[in-house]
Amino acid sequence: MDLLTTRQIPPGALDGQEEPHNVRGMRSVKFPFLTLAGAVLLIGVSAGSSGQAGLRAAGAELVASAEPGWPQFRGPRRDGVSDEHGLLGAWPEGGPRLLWKAEGLGKGFSSPVIAGGRLFITGDFGEEVRVLAFDLEGKPLWSTRNGDAWLNQYQGARASVAARGGRVFHQNAHGRVVCLDAGTGAEQWAVDLLKRYGGENITWGLSECLLVDDRAVYATAGGRDALLVALDRLTGKELWRSDPLPVAGAEAGVDNASYASPILVRFAGRRLLIGASLRNLFCADADTGKLQWTRPRPTAYSVLAMMPVLVGDAVFMSAPHGPPGRLHRLIAPRAAGEPVGVEDLWTNPFDPCQGGVVHVAGRLYGAYYPARRGWAALDAATGQTLFEAPELIKGAPLFADGRLYALSEDGTMLLLEPMDSKFETRGRFRVPNTRGRDAWAHPVILDGRLYLRYHETLYCHDVRSAK
Repeated sequence: MDLLTTRQIPPGALDGQEEPHNVRGMRSVKFPFLTLAGAVLLIGVSAGSSGQAGLRAAGAELVASAEPGWPQFRGPRRDGVSDEHGLLGAWPEGGPRLLWKAEGLGKGFSSPVIAGGRLFITGDFGEEVRVLAFDLEGKPLWSTRNGDAWLNQYQGARASVAARGGRVFHQNAHGRVVCLDAGTGAEQWAVDLLKRYGGENITWGLSECLLVDDRAVYATAGGRDALLVALDRLTGKELWRSDPLPVAGAEAGVDNASYASPILVRFAGRRLLIGASLRNLFCADADTGKLQWTRPRPTAYSVLAMMPVLVGDAVFMSAPHGPPGRLHRLIAPRAAGEPVGVEDLWTNPFDPCQGGVVHVAGRLYGAYYPARRGWAALDAATGQTLFEAPELIKGAPLFADGRLYALSEDGTMLLLEPMDSKFETRGRFRVPNTRGRDAWAHPVILDGRLYLRYHETLYCHDVRSAK
């Protein structure tokens, strides 16, 4: 394999409000097999290896939010990777020190978002869903309703908010998109996506975490009148809509929204939204809404819940009860006006469902669902399973400072260090009062603090190493 080095892009060096980052940004990540020190390394494979076209060091880059902090689901780049360093290499018995806890969050699976010195989270309270704001010591600041709660199976608020420019954006489980003032919680505008674009709700409720940039709020409407829409960030007015995505066969009609959230990628001079409808992985031009390509992802229960992951100039996507996970390589247009293309590469029966996958230094980390058990590490270039930990329970990963923060859905919080052929456990503790296996909110790390949510309660732990 060849190691290909890409250039660094310092913060603020580019025009506009977003900065493209390659897979891991600029930091040092310690591994026994590879060291990243101030540069980003992508693992590539020559086109002839294994009879496949391999990963190339093309210009695909995640577009990070310009909002400081942890302003959206899975972080600044929506990739589940924190740029924090100087964190504890191992935890004491019982876990890192608890700084504070906040109660009264309502029932929910959404993760905290932190911006402008405030923390935002959502919860269901009886028949209504609310967006809540706290200061960074857990003191409640305001609470605003955003329509109705989800009262069917798996009750609880689904989507995390996105914060941008003094405003907070949220979509409830019924497709109501709202913009709130971050300081007061006052509603600025709202749009009913399903009603406006002829969409239908899905079995377990809409769960997309909105993607917001300096200009627009992007949402998967999944209706007769549009698959995707871009709404003006300040007014809620429509900027563009994509064509609906037809569905053939017995389910003839249009494809609806899924449970997954999109990523924003810069490639071949274009900004691309890469996400999932109920039955397809899709790629669309973020500036026009024009679909570039789709890849069918049929599943037994129409569940596409995994957020796509950028791997070099390719995208990994999987789904439960369906075809195996697959890596799809982006292909630059040969001429102006042509769409971005796609090429299918390797497959692996690796699916984390809503837990998600992180890509770090040429490896993919996540948990199996439902065919196998435990956590695994994959070679991102070939799809080969490098090692597994079948004794661990499925959950959501966060990567920071060379280690994996793995929150299992039974409430067990693990600190795992990836080695050549296994995970070394550097700490564990149990989130209090967890019941069953519904600890589904993703962990967050910012400024040396680890945030963990279980329904009504948010816990804040100090994970900074001693100075």
